[in-house]
Amino acid sequence: MTQYLIEREIAGAGDMSPEALRDASKHSNAVLAGMSPDIQWVHSYVAGDKIYCVYNAPNEQLIREHAEKSGFPANRITPISAVIDPSTADR
Repeated sequence: MTQYLIEREIAGAGDMSPEALRDASKHSNAVLAGMSPDIQWVHSYVAGDKIYCVYNAPNEQLIREHAEKSGFPANRITPISAVIDPSTADR
């Protein structure tokens, strides 16, 4: 399974209320529930006018299908080749 970073351009995303973010999460989950069990939303980062989402999926097409069905844009989809953090320096 490949992990993807999805960049979603959503004006005012960083100003969304906790309730609006909750509602967006519920909507995304409902769409995912009707799709293949092979696509999984891991987490997202909200920053400025963008939401950066990390998903696991076997292919980019499932990511695009979720974007289309949910109404959330997928402006850029990039396969993640590695994840590093401060502990990477000690390996």
